[in-house]
Amino acid sequence: GFVLGKQICRSGTSIGANIEEAQAAQTKPEFIRRMCIARAEARETHYWLRIISRAAIVKPSRLGSLLSEADELTRILTTL
Repeated sequence: GFVLGKQICRSGTSIGANIEEAQAAQTKPEFIRRMCIARAEARETHYWLRIISRAAIVKPSRLGSLLSEADELTRILTTL
């Protein structure tokens, strides 16, 4: 569980950091690159949440809203 928690913390916080970097981008390609990285990190976070749910490390009912939010964030970043 500890390793998975570290992975979620890393990928989950990377989403916001890359969005911040995108907002400060000097060029459109730099903005797009950072948003693509943020989207990849959101997908990774969703992956780790699914692993935790399937491994029954945390009750799936407690992860439902987090899984939904990670999925929604991925969709939003995809449309940008």
